[in-house]
Amino acid sequence: MNIRRVKDDDIMRITEIYNWYISNTTITFETETISPLEMKKRVQEKVAKHDWLVGEFNQEIVGYAYYGSFRSRPAYNHTVELTIYLAQESIGKGFGKSLYDELIKSAEKHGFRELIGVIALPNLKSTMLHQNLGFEEIGVLKKVGYKFDKYIDVAIWQKSIL
Repeated sequence: MNIRRVKDDDIMRITEIYNWYISNTTITFETETISPLEMKKRVQEKVAKHDWLVGEFNQEIVGYAYYGSFRSRPAYNHTVELTIYLAQESIGKGFGKSLYDELIKSAEKHGFRELIGVIALPNLKSTMLHQNLGFEEIGVLKKVGYKFDKYIDVAIWQKSIL
Protein backbone atom coordinates (compact mmCIF):
# COMPACT_ATOMS: atom_id res chain seq x y z
CA MET A 1 0.00 0.00 0.00
CA ASN A 2 1.17 3.50 -0.85
CA ILE A 3 0.50 6.08 1.87
CA ARG A 4 0.65 9.78 1.05
CA ARG A 5 -0.77 13.14 2.00
CA VAL A 6 -4.25 13.92 0.68
CA LYS A 7 -4.70 15.82 -2.61
CA ASP A 8 -7.72 17.64 -4.05
CA ASP A 9 -8.16 14.80 -6.56
CA ASP A 10 -8.92 12.45 -3.65
CA ILE A 11 -12.00 14.31 -2.41
CA MET A 12 -14.61 12.37 -4.40
CA ARG A 13 -13.37 8.96 -3.27
CA ILE A 14 -12.94 10.06 0.34
CA THR A 15 -16.49 11.42 0.30
CA GLU A 16 -17.82 8.12 -1.07
CA ILE A 17 -16.09 6.14 1.66
CA TYR A 18 -17.33 8.43 4.42
CA ASN A 19 -20.90 8.68 3.15
CA TRP A 20 -21.19 4.89 3.24
CA TYR A 21 -20.43 5.01 6.98
CA ILE A 22 -22.94 7.82 7.54
CA SER A 23 -25.73 5.91 5.78
CA ASN A 24 -25.00 2.42 7.09
CA THR A 25 -23.29 2.54 10.50
CA THR A 26 -23.17 4.18 13.89
CA ILE A 27 -19.40 4.59 13.59
CA THR A 28 -19.95 8.25 12.76
CA PHE A 29 -22.68 10.22 14.46
CA GLU A 30 -23.41 12.27 11.37
CA THR A 31 -26.88 11.48 10.08
CA GLU A 32 -26.89 13.20 6.67
CA THR A 33 -24.43 12.45 3.87
CA ILE A 34 -22.06 15.25 2.94
CA SER A 35 -21.09 16.79 -0.37
CA PRO A 36 -17.62 16.71 -1.90
CA LEU A 37 -17.49 20.47 -1.34
CA GLU A 38 -18.07 19.98 2.39
CA MET A 39 -15.43 17.23 2.49
CA LYS A 40 -12.94 19.51 0.72
CA LYS A 41 -13.56 22.17 3.36
CA ARG A 42 -12.94 19.65 6.15
CA VAL A 43 -9.72 18.44 4.53
CA GLN A 44 -8.43 21.99 4.12
CA GLU A 45 -9.19 22.77 7.77
CA LYS A 46 -7.22 19.72 8.94
CA VAL A 47 -4.17 20.11 6.71
CA ALA A 48 -3.77 23.77 7.69
CA LYS A 49 -2.36 22.71 11.09
CA HIS A 50 -2.41 18.91 11.18
CA ASP A 51 -2.30 16.01 8.71
CA TRP A 52 -4.55 13.90 6.48
CA LEU A 53 -3.25 10.76 4.79
CA VAL A 54 -4.71 8.44 2.18
CA GLY A 55 -3.82 4.83 1.51
CA GLU A 56 -3.75 3.55 -2.07
CA PHE A 57 -3.65 0.00 -3.35
CA ASN A 58 -3.56 -0.72 -7.08
CA GLN A 59 -3.92 3.03 -7.72
CA GLU A 60 -7.22 3.23 -5.81
CA ILE A 61 -7.82 4.90 -2.47
CA VAL A 62 -8.67 2.20 0.05
CA GLY A 63 -8.88 4.44 3.10
CA TYR A 64 -7.92 7.64 4.78
CA ALA A 65 -6.86 8.83 8.20
CA TYR A 66 -6.35 12.22 9.76
CA TYR A 67 -5.79 14.01 13.01
CA GLY A 68 -6.88 17.37 14.29
CA SER A 69 -7.40 19.34 17.46
CA PHE A 70 -8.78 17.39 20.40
CA ARG A 71 -10.21 20.55 21.96
CA SER A 72 -9.88 24.23 20.99
CA ARG A 73 -8.38 25.64 24.21
CA PRO A 74 -4.60 26.35 24.10
CA ALA A 75 -3.84 23.98 26.98
CA TYR A 76 -4.81 21.07 24.67
CA ASN A 77 -2.36 22.06 21.89
CA HIS A 78 -0.18 18.98 22.49
CA THR A 79 -3.12 16.58 22.07
CA VAL A 80 -4.78 15.45 18.83
CA GLU A 81 -7.73 13.23 17.96
CA LEU A 82 -7.15 10.60 15.27
CA THR A 83 -9.71 9.21 12.82
CA ILE A 84 -9.59 6.47 10.20
CA TYR A 85 -12.03 5.16 7.59
CA LEU A 86 -11.50 2.27 5.19
CA ALA A 87 -13.49 1.31 2.12
CA GLN A 88 -15.60 -1.73 2.98
CA GLU A 89 -13.79 -4.01 0.54
CA SER A 90 -10.45 -3.06 2.15
CA ILE A 91 -11.23 -4.03 5.74
CA GLY A 92 -9.26 -6.92 7.22
CA LYS A 93 -6.28 -6.66 4.86
CA GLY A 94 -3.88 -4.79 7.14
CA PHE A 95 -4.42 -1.44 5.43
CA GLY A 96 -5.87 0.16 8.55
CA LYS A 97 -2.89 -0.75 10.73
CA SER A 98 -0.39 0.56 8.16
CA LEU A 99 -2.31 3.76 7.58
CA TYR A 100 -2.92 4.48 11.27
CA ASP A 101 0.70 3.68 12.12
CA GLU A 102 1.87 6.22 9.54
CA LEU A 103 -0.55 8.78 10.98
CA ILE A 104 0.90 8.22 14.46
CA LYS A 105 4.40 8.83 13.05
CA SER A 106 3.18 12.07 11.48
CA ALA A 107 1.73 13.27 14.79
CA GLU A 108 4.99 12.47 16.55
CA LYS A 109 7.04 14.22 13.86
CA HIS A 110 4.88 17.32 14.31
CA GLY A 111 5.50 17.40 18.07
CA PHE A 112 2.18 16.14 19.40
CA ARG A 113 2.46 13.97 22.48
CA GLU A 114 -1.03 12.68 23.31
CA LEU A 115 -3.23 10.85 20.82
CA ILE A 116 -6.94 10.30 21.36
CA GLY A 117 -9.15 7.79 19.58
CA VAL A 118 -12.92 8.01 19.96
CA ILE A 119 -14.78 4.80 19.11
CA ALA A 120 -18.56 4.37 18.86
CA LEU A 121 -19.43 0.99 20.36
CA PRO A 122 -19.61 -1.75 19.47
CA ASN A 123 -16.74 -1.64 16.99
CA LEU A 124 -14.44 -4.61 17.57
CA LYS A 125 -12.20 -3.89 14.56
CA SER A 126 -11.46 -0.33 15.67
CA THR A 127 -11.02 -1.43 19.28
CA MET A 128 -8.52 -4.10 18.21
CA LEU A 129 -6.68 -1.63 15.93
CA HIS A 130 -6.21 0.84 18.77
CA GLN A 131 -5.17 -1.89 21.19
CA ASN A 132 -2.67 -3.38 18.72
CA LEU A 133 -1.08 0.04 18.17
CA GLY A 134 -0.53 0.65 21.88
CA PHE A 135 -3.55 2.75 22.79
CA GLU A 136 -5.16 2.25 26.20
CA GLU A 137 -8.88 2.43 26.84
CA ILE A 138 -9.39 5.35 29.22
CA GLY A 139 -13.14 5.14 29.66
CA VAL A 140 -16.58 4.80 28.15
CA LEU A 141 -19.18 7.54 27.82
CA LYS A 142 -22.56 5.86 28.13
CA LYS A 143 -25.40 6.56 25.69
CA VAL A 144 -23.96 9.87 24.44
CA GLY A 145 -24.91 9.25 20.81
CA TYR A 146 -28.28 8.54 19.23
CA LYS A 147 -28.61 7.18 15.72
CA PHE A 148 -30.85 4.66 13.97
CA ASP A 149 -33.26 4.71 16.93
CA LYS A 150 -30.73 3.57 19.51
CA TYR A 151 -28.36 5.08 22.06
CA ILE A 152 -24.66 4.52 21.50
CA ASP A 153 -21.74 4.35 23.93
CA VAL A 154 -18.39 5.88 23.03
CA ALA A 155 -14.99 4.59 24.18
CA ILE A 156 -12.06 6.94 24.63
CA TRP A 157 -8.61 5.52 23.85
CA GLN A 158 -5.29 7.28 24.46
CA LYS A 159 -1.64 6.82 23.50
CA SER A 160 1.33 8.88 24.70
CA ILE A 161 4.06 9.20 22.09
CA LEU A 162 6.62 11.65 23.51
